[in-house]
Amino acid sequence: MSKKDKLIERFLSMPTDFHFNEVVKLVGYFGYVEMKTGKTSGSRIKFMNKREDQMKFHKPHPKGIMKSYQLKEIKEKLGL
Repeated sequence: MSKKDKLIERFLSMPTDFHFNEVVKLVGYFGYVEMKTGKTSGSRIKFMNKREDQMKFHKPHPKGIMKSYQLKEIKEKLGL
């Protein structure tokens, strides 16, 4: 099983310790890139793909652990 498959499998199990860095990798596999807006984007993060589909959410801090509602939104957007 590839790293991509393992990450997707982990994501689909909706763990309580899924980190923001893992989200960046995950959505990258589906063609999304983080968009930098203005001088500082603050904690609001936007990802966009080539079809200009967007995902927006707050970057969790200080630990970087994603909230369950954020994971559900990402899952829905990715169609998983």
